[in-house]
Amino acid sequence: MADFGYAGEILKIDLADGRVTRLPTADYKDRFLGGRGIAARLYWDMVPPEAKAFDPENCLIYITGPVTGFNRLAGCRWQVCGKAPIMEPETFSYANLGERWGSYLKYAGYDGLVVQGKADKPVYIYIHDGTIEIRDASSLWGKSAFEACDSLKEELGKGASVLTIGPAAENLVSFATMLTDDGASGASGLGSVMGSKLLKAIVVAGDKRPKAAQAERLSNLADRILQIRKDTWKNWLEDIPGRTKLHACYNCGLGCFRKSYQAEGRRFKFFCQATHVYGGPAAQYGGDSAEVTLLAIRLCDRYGLDTTVMQPIIDWLAACYQEGVLREEDTGLPLSKIGSAEFIEELTRKIAYREGFGDLLARGTLKAAEKIGKRARQLLNAHVITRAGETRDYDPRLILTNALLYATEQRRPINQLHETSHSLWLWSKWTRKEEDAFLSYNDFLNVGRNFWGGTAAADYSTYEGKALAARKIQDRTHAKESLILCDLLWPIIWVRFADDHTGDPAMESRVLSAITGKETDEAGLSKIGERIFNLQRAILLREGWQGRQGDRLLDYLHDEPLQFVFFNPDCIVPGKNGEVVSRKGARIDRPDFENLKSEYYELRGWDVESGLPTEKKLRELELGDVAADLKSRGLLR
Repeated sequence: MADFGYAGEILKIDLADGRVTRLPTADYKDRFLGGRGIAARLYWDMVPPEAKAFDPENCLIYITGPVTGFNRLAGCRWQVCGKAPIMEPETFSYANLGERWGSYLKYAGYDGLVVQGKADKPVYIYIHDGTIEIRDASSLWGKSAFEACDSLKEELGKGASVLTIGPAAENLVSFATMLTDDGASGASGLGSVMGSKLLKAIVVAGDKRPKAAQAERLSNLADRILQIRKDTWKNWLEDIPGRTKLHACYNCGLGCFRKSYQAEGRRFKFFCQATHVYGGPAAQYGGDSAEVTLLAIRLCDRYGLDTTVMQPIIDWLAACYQEGVLREEDTGLPLSKIGSAEFIEELTRKIAYREGFGDLLARGTLKAAEKIGKRARQLLNAHVITRAGETRDYDPRLILTNALLYATEQRRPINQLHETSHSLWLWSKWTRKEEDAFLSYNDFLNVGRNFWGGTAAADYSTYEGKALAARKIQDRTHAKESLILCDLLWPIIWVRFADDHTGDPAMESRVLSAITGKETDEAGLSKIGERIFNLQRAILLREGWQGRQGDRLLDYLHDEPLQFVFFNPDCIVPGKNGEVVSRKGARIDRPDFENLKSEYYELRGWDVESGLPTEKKLRELELGDVAADLKSRGLLR
């Protein structure tokens, strides 16, 4: 039976034998909510730690949350979780997607879908009207993500939503994505896990809408959220005149700076980081740089390539070519034409099909640089920030809290980094007296008080308060990633169009309470987030993460001075008593960072020396069975 906010069941399909199992969501929701939380628990139970990303034993977990499917909350989000090939070591990771596929999965009657095993030929899964079918996809194999979506929509009708992979995933490119028919894409290389299972697509359809326990209260909350979040990101991303226009995600109700445009008879996205994947090189090369930028985004989605990895690959290749580390005859790429349509067409094709030098790049940028040599590794420092080869953006040398967020997470934790970075960006606009600026220094202090544990966290010039801020951000984010709520609109840290710009840290818990009918306060929701984060930590440890030793940054962040950050070229931050301080030239001092980690572990209730969780803490979080497993492996204190 479905509970308020939930469909009531999680579907499990073994592709090896076609066996279908239904799991009651009620067994998981009270402790883990949904989204990342339930996915982590399912993964803990189902995936042996020794399994590799492309082994049949690995699971792909497509999961919604209690907010998914409700209108006007910027909450029609969903996630895909599983062991990711891009990680070193390979470990549990996630992708967060929007648009309608997740809502349609819930409308079809399921809160989640777990896929394990490997088919003996290409297949797709069709879930509709209480029916689950595993169908032959041989005719779709080899098609681009766009072509596969179009074929399935033509066959099954416009009322279905399609999630599929392109050639990059079929060829097991380590950073291959998956794509929905309306343009949402998922990273972490989990698209290639679909490819390893010979799973080309999943199609969902249904009309079972979730219900809220307190519908009127939820509607009133949605009205209030619209009032305080409307136009939050107004004018953040410029239009390409005559091409792009605003386009909100499915059932968002609020909107942000997400845009789309029409080309080749279909709608394509123009949004956030993807707009930077080739924008810089295209502008430098000359010609119609806007059209080449759009082409690059289309090609990445067509083949299924993660733009957060492709962007540093392109910039690194340009640096290697300029210094003579790589030549055109070495790579088979027109390196002298980086920024042109010819180059991006050739690069994406070679990587997707693993042709020649593209095969090396398909393994990930860090592995490619290691293979080429010392100078190639050094040049990579200007472009990547994680061990997954993701693009460098919210630099911890600028924002010290981010040092812990990067060090303790398996991939770029963009959903956490935005808290500290967006607030800093808005404060810097106020400091420079820009026309639309509103977040004053006093407002920034309120952010510290309400969300980061105190005003010390709002002084970006010292390490004081940063461990507590990191813990609070992670607990809140893991709850948010389980509800699931949009990262750009939640949490409500600040309010643009109000005399009092102070945000509301309790709004998420009120939304959850209205949906489920079970009252949950801010502290209770954060406690659930803490449980989920500790479970994720246990998974990482069981799969080879080395506690304190594993909680590390790339070496250059300690060794090389900060020179530039894309949204803050002067590297200014608020210091003590509102003093404007520049972090240009700063490094993460190794002894200070180790002290910061010790403070963080103590706040987490973990063992300070090893960075391992304690039995006391895990039992306090109702994770006794997890504690017993870690203890048997020598991973508990």
